[in-house]
Amino acid sequence: MSIDSLKSRIPDFAKDVRLNLSALASDETLTPQQKYGLIVACGIASRNKEVRTAMELEAAPHLTPAALAAAKAAATIMGMNNVYYRFTHLVSNDEYRTLPAKLRMNVIGNPGVDKVDFELWALAVSAINGCGACMDSHEAVARKANLSVEAIQAAVRFAAIIQSAAIALEAAEAA
Repeated sequence: MSIDSLKSRIPDFAKDVRLNLSALASDETLTPQQKYGLIVACGIASRNKEVRTAMELEAAPHLTPAALAAAKAAATIMGMNNVYYRFTHLVSNDEYRTLPAKLRMNVIGNPGVDKVDFELWALAVSAINGCGACMDSHEAVARKANLSVEAIQAAVRFAAIIQSAAIALEAAEAA
């Protein structure tokens, strides 16, 4: 299932989601690797099997095996980090922020692709998972690497669109 076949499954009450999904492939704000890595990482982060499969099938022809693995790694590592750092950010007791995380996250330092692309994917997944501390951290690294505000905004827009597709499918199933 590709994005086109996924769009056919989006119910009429979510026609804006279909339109937004159509715009993903034609977006020219990002490099192809950034764009298709986002599609994979956000598809995984949506936690919806149908969306994940469609996004991976759409992106696979456009990514090297290393980039595909890195996009999957971004979704995975941020799944862990977003839980931990969201907790330390939101809990009232500041003592937790002073403790070492003791989490292995070597892939962030050596993702196997351009570091700024990985940071962009990690930022988008963090937006889906709602971790403000991680969003701040990855946005700062992306900006320091001279990634434009428009590219960063596009990454979060991709995350929003892909997440909304998962929500629309789940709402249709519940009806």
